[in-house]
Amino acid sequence: MIIALGCDHAGFALKRTVGEALAAAGHTLVDCGTMNEAPSDYPDFARAVGMAILEGRAERGVLICGSGVGASVAASKLPGIRAALCHDTFSARQGVEDDDLNVICCGARVIGPALAMEVVHAFLAARYSGLERHARRLGKIARIERDARHGKFDSLRRETT
Repeated sequence: MIIALGCDHAGFALKRTVGEALAAAGHTLVDCGTMNEAPSDYPDFARAVGMAILEGRAERGVLICGSGVGASVAASKLPGIRAALCHDTFSARQGVEDDDLNVICCGARVIGPALAMEVVHAFLAARYSGLERHARRLGKIARIERDARHGKFDSLRRETT
């Protein structure tokens, strides 16, 4: 499988460990950065991983930041990207099977390398079930994305920057 892999400075060491294990398992990696532990911003790498998937350069993505929370929020802003924070194998597997998750996010300050690898392997081994109830729910998510692209929520949004 072709996997986009990205992190900020807090996730750099774990990204390197995960990347080495994935490559050893035969996966092809698209390294979306960061390339060192210098302070960096997780939204940049969440965008890069999401774009790799949207552009067809990768099938799935793995994002790592300090907690995993910021990366999951940022990646999920891209239409078509379904990112979630997962620190257990059940959520990683179920997220793909039911919700067609295409990006998994982990917190390097939350889980260690062994558990991170178990979670990532569960995510990569899982397949979307396509069951009617799950397809219906994904359709509703797609409608939310379309409404957002067409400005339906613009008058309700509070600016944070």
